[in-house]
Amino acid sequence: MTPKARSVYRCGECGHPHSKWAGRCEGCGAWNTIAEEPQSEGRADGKMARRQFTSGDAVPIPLGEIEASKLVRWKTGIDEFDFVLGGGLVPGSLILIGGEPGIGKSTLLLQAVARLEESGRRTLYVSGEESPEQVRLRAQRLEEPTADVHVLGETRLEAILTAASKLRAEVIVLDSIQTVYAEVLEGAPGSVGQVRECAAMLMRYAKETGAAVFVVGHVTKGGMVAGPKTLEHIVDTVLYFEGEGMHDYRLLRATKNRFGSVDEVGVFAMTERGLIPEPSPSALFLSARAPGTSGSAVTALLEGTRPMLVEVQALAARSGYGTPQRVATGLDHKRLAVLLAVLERRGGTSFADLDVFVQASAGVRLVEPGADLAVAAALLSSVLNRPASADVLFLGEIGLGGEVRPVTQVERRLAEAARMGFKRAVIGKAVGRSGGKLVVPGMGIEMIPHIDALAGTIAA
Repeated sequence: MTPKARSVYRCGECGHPHSKWAGRCEGCGAWNTIAEEPQSEGRADGKMARRQFTSGDAVPIPLGEIEASKLVRWKTGIDEFDFVLGGGLVPGSLILIGGEPGIGKSTLLLQAVARLEESGRRTLYVSGEESPEQVRLRAQRLEEPTADVHVLGETRLEAILTAASKLRAEVIVLDSIQTVYAEVLEGAPGSVGQVRECAAMLMRYAKETGAAVFVVGHVTKGGMVAGPKTLEHIVDTVLYFEGEGMHDYRLLRATKNRFGSVDEVGVFAMTERGLIPEPSPSALFLSARAPGTSGSAVTALLEGTRPMLVEVQALAARSGYGTPQRVATGLDHKRLAVLLAVLERRGGTSFADLDVFVQASAGVRLVEPGADLAVAAALLSSVLNRPASADVLFLGEIGLGGEVRPVTQVERRLAEAARMGFKRAVIGKAVGRSGGKLVVPGMGIEMIPHIDALAGTIAA
């Protein structure tokens, strides 16, 4: 029987299916994102057609009999980029890089393919958003060896793969996945079905030819890559390019990596010559710090395997309104509310009539709870108008009972602080599973069990 065509309505933000059109998605709550997506059924009555399974060529192999092969990586020539990728670019991999418009995704990839081309790798830069002339103008500003990079202005995926096959490109950049469409599927470029099918075709091409493929993806207002969530499941690596528009710093973060560790972060500085890697993020984030100012504290975040020192600034001022303001930049406002409640109830410091402003330096996000103690120290320093010592580090998680808990891999964090010239660290009481003494060369360690002892660690 001839398959009966039917339509499914899917959300363009999260890919959630709906039986009919609706103004608001039931999956993610977004408005006006549901579009019709044609597809076919196996039978007209809606029942799945039976399938005959026969013996084929695929034979299961015991895991112990599979020969382990050494993973080959290609260096891009950009140290921070290679670090986030896990040591370099893996042939046959599909890499998705997302970020806000204008954050520098295209610039980073153009620099990478220019250096790969210079090292002897055949590259192809496919631009669906800019013409080849526009790409050339941007390349001239970068001062990179881009003369031999092949550029293609095309949005039809079949034509792109044909051109890549004829060129025998080893590295392909597709900018962006939302502008490309496949002729085998109905729907406009950027729709849920088109993004999913194009990603699947690119993955098959990468695995069959051994070419490494970069795919640029736009992000939604929530910071997630636009399109169905299956896009992130299909690819081998997911990278996010982050940064504040008013700062020159850019963070490249790996949230998925089948060939390396996740949560690794690379730091770049945006200049007129392009993106410049910053091998010492701690020095960069603390470069504008003003010692001797109240409301400032330094903590050590652990991004993947790399510790980074970040300054936390807080300002508590008498409120001029009936309801005090609570403003947090780089910190979840709910977490700030919890810390303020703990400081007031367990630490004896009232914030009821004070406006509170907290921010992390250089646009860094304070996600892990190990930064709680630094936030609390900055708040107390601002309220008491007593600056903390310039060479002291605050590291610990604060519980609802006011207890200060230890953090993971504290030795690595303190070693980074000692390298940056810090002489003293204030951390949680219980350190290590065995409870042994913690020793870090050049670092004096003070352990506090409760939040009420924090005020005494701030210089009088």
